[in-house]
Parts: sequence; C-alpha cells; structure tokens
Amino acid sequence: MNDLRPRQFDLIVFDWDGTLYDSTALIVGCIQSACADLGLPVPGREQAAYVIGLGLHDALQHVAPDLAPERVPELGQRYRHHYFESQHALSLFEGTLDLLAMLKQRQHWLAVATGKSRQGLNEALHHVQLRGVFDATRTADETRSKPHPQMLEELMRELGVEPERTLMIGDTTHDLQLAANAGTASIGVSYGAHDPQAFAAFPTRLVAHSVAELHDWLQKHA
Repeated sequence: MNDLRPRQFDLIVFDWDGTLYDSTALIVGCIQSACADLGLPVPGREQAAYVIGLGLHDALQHVAPDLAPERVPELGQRYRHHYFESQHALSLFEGTLDLLAMLKQRQHWLAVATGKSRQGLNEALHHVQLRGVFDATRTADETRSKPHPQMLEELMRELGVEPERTLMIGDTTHDLQLAANAGTASIGVSYGAHDPQAFAAFPTRLVAHSVAELHDWLQKHA
C-alpha cells in the first residue's frame, strides 16, 4: 500500500479557533469586554467559552439573552473592536504546521469549518501564512452556523467526498454535534474552549490532549 495515500479518511475538516489557532482566551476576553462596554452582565469564562464556534450573532445572543435584538449588532461591533485590537498576538498551537504538512504529504483534502466570518478567517490565515494550505473553507456568515450540518455538507459536496470518508476535528461540542448531524466521524481536542468531559456524549474516535497526540493518531489511523 502506498503510504502517501489516505487510509480511512479522504477529507479532514478542522475547526479554527481553539483547535488550530490558540485564540480561546482572547475571544473570551473580548466577549466579556464587549458586554461591559454596553453595561451588560459580564459572562464568566465558562459561559463565554461555550459560544465559541457558533456564528457571532448566535454567540452574542446566547451570552446576552436580555439584550434587545436590534442592539446585537452594536455588541458585535464592540466585540470586533476588542478582537482586532489584539489579534496580532495570536498564533497557531505548537505543532500545527507539522501536522498540516504531514496530512498534505499523505494527500488528504484539508478544510476548515468555522464560526468566524469570511473576513476574520481570511485575515487569520494571512496572519499565520496558511493561505492556500486548505482545499476549501466555510465560515458562519456564508452558510448555517454550527451545529447545523450544512457547513460540513457543503465542504463534502465541493470536494466530492462522502460522509464515511470525512473526519471533523474540533474543540467544542458544537463541532462534535456538527459531525454527528452530517454523519461523519469526529475527534475532540481538549485544549480549546469546552470541557472535554462533555465530549463523552459523542462517539468520537479520539479526545486528543495535545497537537502531538492528534498528530500521532492521524499519522497512524487517518
């Protein structure tokens, strides 16, 4: 068997924030600062982290349920202000570049399914010099937000891959529910936004506690 050919999975789809990109703490802080700017109750770390992976509008409605709907865009503007002010300090998790290079060498299709906006993802990809690495990407402002399966279904359709040949990797229950809804396999990573104990409700192939552990599993089993 040619070692460069995919084995179980032709398509590997990554969440972005908290999975490849070490941004959880910044996003939590920006949500909290945006709420404070509008005089809203400031959510705790766990409540703010829970919404990471959702589209921004859905996320902000969840952390500020009493905010009038017409003011949600204002809250979003304050969130973006704080995020763009500090995003230059963000980086990929250590080992991510080697992981992606290994998968590319083995001729897997690589994709991103994220709750970020298209502008936000493009800027992040440019910042970490990953433009052109992924074969396809989907953001929450161009399709349905997680955990609706549309985002993953569109990626599979674009690349011509069936659900049974697709693997979704993410740090939240939103990612794992997305995979379940789309009929794909999944892996959870414990170093992002959600408590990995919540992953027990999903039939994950693995809960990885580091990028190195994820790299090792994918190299052996993907």
